Order: sequence, then C-alpha cells, then structure tokens
Amino acid sequence: MPKHSKKDQEALDYHQYPQPGKISVETTKKVDTQKDLALAYTPGVAVPCLEIQKNPENAYKYTSKGNLVAVISNGTAVLGLGNIGPLASKPVMEGKGVLFKKFAGLDSFDIEVDTLSIDRFCSVVTAIAPTFGGINLEDIKAPECFEIERRLVAELKIPVMHDDQHGTAVISAAAIINACEITHRRLDELKIVVIGAGAAAISCARLYRYLGVKEIYMLDSKGLVHHGRSDLNDFKREFSAAHYMTHSEVFDSADVAVGLSQPGSFTVEDIKRMAPEPIIFTLANPTPEIFPDDVRAARPDALIATGRSDFDNQVNNVLGFPFIFRGAMDVRATKINIEMKIAAAKALAELAKKEVPEYLHELYGKKIVFGKEYIIPKPFDKRLVVEISSAVALAAIQSGASTLQNFDFDAYKKELATRI
Repeated sequence: MPKHSKKDQEALDYHQYPQPGKISVETTKKVDTQKDLALAYTPGVAVPCLEIQKNPENAYKYTSKGNLVAVISNGTAVLGLGNIGPLASKPVMEGKGVLFKKFAGLDSFDIEVDTLSIDRFCSVVTAIAPTFGGINLEDIKAPECFEIERRLVAELKIPVMHDDQHGTAVISAAAIINACEITHRRLDELKIVVIGAGAAAISCARLYRYLGVKEIYMLDSKGLVHHGRSDLNDFKREFSAAHYMTHSEVFDSADVAVGLSQPGSFTVEDIKRMAPEPIIFTLANPTPEIFPDDVRAARPDALIATGRSDFDNQVNNVLGFPFIFRGAMDVRATKINIEMKIAAAKALAELAKKEVPEYLHELYGKKIVFGKEYIIPKPFDKRLVVEISSAVALAAIQSGASTLQNFDFDAYKKELATRI
C-alpha cells in the first residue's frame, strides 16, 4: 500500500482516534436511579407518547424533534470528489453534523441513502421525516437535486434545503452585496458571468436575480448557455442568453465572475477583459479556478474571494446553513423560502460592516476591517447565530412560512446571544 503523506495521515488519525468518526449520541436526562429509568422508558414514556398521538405538535415539547436535523446524501456529488457513493460520503455528512452542533447547537443524524432513483430517494426521506425538525440535503448531483428538493419541499411541512445549492448562493450573494458597496456599483447594473452550470451555479444565479441583478451569463463545459443550443435542460434554460458569444467575449466589461466549476475553467486572460475593479470569486474547492495570487498579478485592482480557508474572503457555507436552519426550526417554519434566504444574505452583509470583536483579531492574527480583504464575516464570529438566525426567523414569520403567534424578536435575539 502506498504511504500516506504527513498531511493525509493527520486527517486519517483525526477521524480514527480516540474513537472512529466525529459524532456521537448523548443523553439529555439523567438515568441514575430506578425512578429515572421508569420515567425515561417504560412505563413513564407512554404518557408523552399519548400526548403526541392527541396532538402531533406535542412532539416539539416532549422529544428532540425541534432541535434535530437530518443530513442526507446519496453520495453522487461529494465535495470535489464527485460520485463516490453513499458510504464514502459518510465522513462528510458526519462533518456537517459537527458544524451544525458547533455553530448553531443543532443535533443531527447523518443518513446515507443507497439509491440513484429520485423516486426511491424521496420515498425514503419522506418516510423518515417525522423524526426530524429539518432536512439538510447534501452532495446530490444536478439535475436530480433540483427535482428531489422540489418534491420534498412540497411534500413535507418542515424546513428542507439542499445546502450545496442555497448555502453557496446565500453566502456569495452577501459577498456580492458588500463588494458592490466597496467598488461603488449597483446590483441592478451588474454584468455577472457564472462559470459552471451545476446545482450551486443555478441557485446562485437565481438568488442574484431575486436581489435585482438583470444581466447574468452562464458558461458550462461547452461554452455560453444560449438560445441556439439544443442540449440545455430546463434549469440551464433559465439563464440562456439571447445570442451566441465566444467564451472570451462573455467576459468583456463584466463586473463579476463567479467560478463554480473546476480549475482552469476561466483564465487570467479572461479576467483581463473585465471592467475596472472586477469582483472575482474563484470558488472551486479545494483547487480554485485561478489562484488569488495569479488573479492579483493580472488585476491588482480586483476584489477576490475563494472557497478556501487559507485566503481572505472565504465563501464558506458554514456561514449560512447552521443559522438558517436554527432560525427556521426555532419558529417551526414549514419551509425555507426565498425571503428567508435573502434575509440571511442581507444579515450576513450587514454583520461584515460592524466593528469586529477583539477575539477575532487575535484568532486570525491581524486587524480585520471591512474592505476588499474582508467582505463577509469569519466563520468563528460568535455573532452569526444571533444576527442570521434572528433575521431568518423574522422573515419566516413575515412571509408566512411560520404561523408562530406573538413572536418576540428582541427576546429571541437575547436568547440566541446566551448561546454564544
């Protein structure tokens, strides 16, 4: 067997020791005496069972449902690894559970479903849904992921979100909002080029449109998505340009390039054609389409973001999904709608403009100030759960996704702050 590199072995050891995996189940009630046992299980457990039978909403009072998320995948589009199958995806799904717990205090079970069938996948998720207060779909390839999410959102009355789509959309939208402010642009005047046409790219482009962007061009492996092509699915057709242009021509005077593809899918020569102070997001992970140093050498005036933690302006989904689910589940929303996603993006953008706490300066070893090197909050900003979750909760109520009565927004923010 080939020997692992030191870095790879470190990752393997992390996952293996002191016990395999990254998550476990812990009890929330003491079970130390015979009385405790009688309350935790038979006969005491029958009492809440009957109360839930009378009124299903009582499950939120007597069980962990309201704080429990399912992280579900079929392993068909795992990180940058592709279709590696459900079992091989399990470390990623466990990792997602770690992030839910660490950043938002939400518990989770990871569930790997061994099927490529949309019908069977949806049937499995629908059947197990009563266990959970929310469903996080993860690493499911396009275009199947769109139909799976559509069906489950329609079928279930709990929040369902495919994070690969909407997490990236929310975080990158927040980054674009602030990049526009820094470079003195308006959203409705932007020319955006989206490089890639998968789940994240489609959802990003959709959210940008909801925010007011009018001019969006999408590039896939065959070039510009345009009306003259006969090979487009319905999702790509949403962003089909009226006329053909070459790859290079698409970049002429573009304000924003959002890379959601693979290394080399756009180049230094492309970004040289862009407008002054271009906004360039190279979000392919772990290897970006173009490395920031190469972007900066070609365009010193550029504002740059990546998907990596070792560069400034990391577009990291952990800035979104834990807090979106936290807010949605706390008000028992029946869905995560566009209003809630926009609220999350705007709250993220606003938080980046606030004075940065001292502990973040110390953690990152430098002074962090709103500007080209800091357009979105850092993942370890403890204020995220307060600002994003409360914004999402309020949007859920105002948009009708939650029917919670007498919601005290200020009290909820204070309660969230106690979790920091």
